[in-house]
Amino acid sequence: MKTDYVPELRVQFTKRPDGTVVLRCLRRDGSATWERHEKQAMFFAFHDLRHFAVETTLNFPRGFYGLIADDWDIADNSAKRARGKLSPDAILVEHVVGLFERERAGGAAPMTAAEFNTQIREMIGKDVKMRLLLEEELSRARKRTEELHAQWIALLPGSTLELEFDRTAHAKI
Repeated sequence: MKTDYVPELRVQFTKRPDGTVVLRCLRRDGSATWERHEKQAMFFAFHDLRHFAVETTLNFPRGFYGLIADDWDIADNSAKRARGKLSPDAILVEHVVGLFERERAGGAAPMTAAEFNTQIREMIGKDVKMRLLLEEELSRARKRTEELHAQWIALLPGSTLELEFDRTAHAKI
């Protein structure tokens, strides 16, 4: 059965034999943006995969991948932002991803939803609107991150892990 479905983004992570990682995002309209990570390539691959898990499982439509789907270049999300400041939604996603990374790096038990929400609230300030994240949502995001990280680890050099990002449909592998 043929389908005309095209996701907003095809997100490709290529593990190159030389140890570098290439992140390429191909938009529905055929345009693309990409970035090659040489230094700390593995960190960025895991970080960008965590973004994917967080944005798709927690339904953050205006995080990193949402901005890419909205025609931002990957470099527009970096410290050298050609487009100016990130939106409050994108900043919130950065904090959520960062908190998950700190949680994982610390080796401690995962935070409860109440602890996680308190930490995020302290990071973004009390004046910024934020929905509270539930235990089930945090568990789904952690599980999806683990799945993506395991796929990345198992990927042979020279191979590509391709994911689909679409805010109107559930993300697919």
